[in-house]
Amino acid sequence: MKKRIVAVVLFLLALSGTTLIFSQQSSGQLNAIQTVVPFLIIAPDSRAGAMGDAGVATSPDVYSMHWNPSKFAFIDGNAGLGISYSPWLRNLVPDINIAYLAGYKRIDTKQVFSASLIYSSLGPVPFTDEFGNLQRTFNPNEFAVDAGYSRLFTEHLSGGIAFRFIYSNLTGGTFSGGVATKPGISFAADISGYYQKKITVINKDGQLGFGLNFSNIGTKMSYSTMQTADFIPMNLRLGTSATINLDNYNKITASLDLNKLLVPTPPIYSSTTPDSIIKGKDPNVSVPVAIFQSFFDAPGGFKEEFHEITYSFGIEYWYNNQFALRCGYFYEDPTKGNRKYFTAGAGFRLKAFTLDFSYLMPVAQNNPLAHTLRFSIAFDFNSLRNASRSKG
Repeated sequence: MKKRIVAVVLFLLALSGTTLIFSQQSSGQLNAIQTVVPFLIIAPDSRAGAMGDAGVATSPDVYSMHWNPSKFAFIDGNAGLGISYSPWLRNLVPDINIAYLAGYKRIDTKQVFSASLIYSSLGPVPFTDEFGNLQRTFNPNEFAVDAGYSRLFTEHLSGGIAFRFIYSNLTGGTFSGGVATKPGISFAADISGYYQKKITVINKDGQLGFGLNFSNIGTKMSYSTMQTADFIPMNLRLGTSATINLDNYNKITASLDLNKLLVPTPPIYSSTTPDSIIKGKDPNVSVPVAIFQSFFDAPGGFKEEFHEITYSFGIEYWYNNQFALRCGYFYEDPTKGNRKYFTAGAGFRLKAFTLDFSYLMPVAQNNPLAHTLRFSIAFDFNSLRNASRSKG
């Protein structure tokens, strides 16, 4: 029972603070940024999950909504659907899960509509009173529903927007300190861009891509009327990718993503006057102010701001557009969470569907993210329709 409670706490602090709990002490001061609903920044699909969580500038696929909605404008198919599933923190408890459903429909040659749903279940959690007596058992759950629109502006450039409804029910209305709790609700949006161009490297054809995504730009969230509202994980993702066609059957892609949370960095308060800030800036600001302030509010100055950037690097190899091998690496500064892990995975594509899986290997031992698996399957409706017609 204690393991489950610890796991839930870790999950709520995770990703913006999960690894803060497990990070090793470093010479710098630990000062990780924390947000609510951290499940929004978990890589939901196996392809990006196998490439070190890099996906803002890779070639478009059905899961582009999470990484960069504008990529849909360049997608080859007219319609598609993808489903992904990941058992989460299985080193601690057996039934924390994240499921992802995404799809797209092409409107015309320049416009694409897309939608997705991500759902996180934390499993049954016991709630007790101040004397330790069991009051109830509740299954905390969170989800986000997205709708997006992508448009091709030029032969090489596209843009996209997405709107998101976020719901987080962690307590089921249980009273805490005599105060009733409630589900947290937020509304957010993504603004993204994508650029791709054919290139030639050493007489080999290829493609260069650049991606930019401002994601989860939205309202703060609170779990009670007495609680101060907290920021959701507003994020800036910037990246590039390069694909080289080695021959008619083999191609390889290298991708790099940089990420920075657009929320205030915790300041350093006076030990004698708790409300007095001695370094950094006041984190209790509005969303627009927080976004701009996030680039220069770290107590450690520019050096600490630089440490808040995470790096995702991935490599993908395809043979005959049917079989893929992938690997990657994710890095986060020790003072900001210390997430460091290698990833690997594979994919298999037929005309009608693509099956992918990924595996995560943390650098540190006894990390709660160890042995994380992701499974994804995607369907191309055009291929399914053509296959059924050929049989008929």
